[in-house]
Amino acid sequence: MISEADRIALNGMKVYPFASAAEFIAYAEARKGLLVAVNAEKVAKASDATRSVVNDNIGYADGAGVVVALHRKGRKDAVRIAGCDLWLELVKAGCATKTFYLVGGRQEVIDETIARLHADFPGIQIVGHRNGYLNTEEERAQLIDDVAEKRPDVVFVAMGSPKQELLMADMHARHQAVYQGLGGSFDVYTGRVRRAPKWWQDHNMEFLYRFLRQPSRYRREVYRLKFLWWMLLGRL
Repeated sequence: MISEADRIALNGMKVYPFASAAEFIAYAEARKGLLVAVNAEKVAKASDATRSVVNDNIGYADGAGVVVALHRKGRKDAVRIAGCDLWLELVKAGCATKTFYLVGGRQEVIDETIARLHADFPGIQIVGHRNGYLNTEEERAQLIDDVAEKRPDVVFVAMGSPKQELLMADMHARHQAVYQGLGGSFDVYTGRVRRAPKWWQDHNMEFLYRFLRQPSRYRREVYRLKFLWWMLLGRL
């Protein structure tokens, strides 16, 4: 059984080297906290705040570069766990017994996400949801109050990093549950964004597929190159 002692530090971020998604889900369901996807960009951009969020919770490898780094540090069985697949596995495992709360996306995206979840998982208990546009501190506080009042078992927040992680940390301080940050997963789920075909997924090249489709992401790729350079120099 994996434990906190098995975590591997990458630029100060401690990542669990899970050997399968099933192992990860079993570990997460036995604990309450934040499930934080860690990829090369997040490691390269790490700040004291984001390190604290990852290290105080469950950071998992959601990126080919992080998996390679874990292998180089001796955890040859570590695998990539894609967050955009994981959240649906959590829904599938808990739809009959757990309650859910969803935050993120534009209003039409979150509405369509809720409708599709009810269609795909009949009987799912969704106790609350809202879009991801928190324009004032008052709106943010109201959201946290609502989550604390409704006490869901699982909370999904799709707002991008590090915004979603910092919000989840504040939510968790008020109400202990399983929290997962999803980035753009609602857009993928509702078909607004096309995910990489299976071949690209199987070869850990989703990042390259996204870049080829969206060259405007080049600024983000600088961090991936920084991560690679650090790994080659043994600085991770």
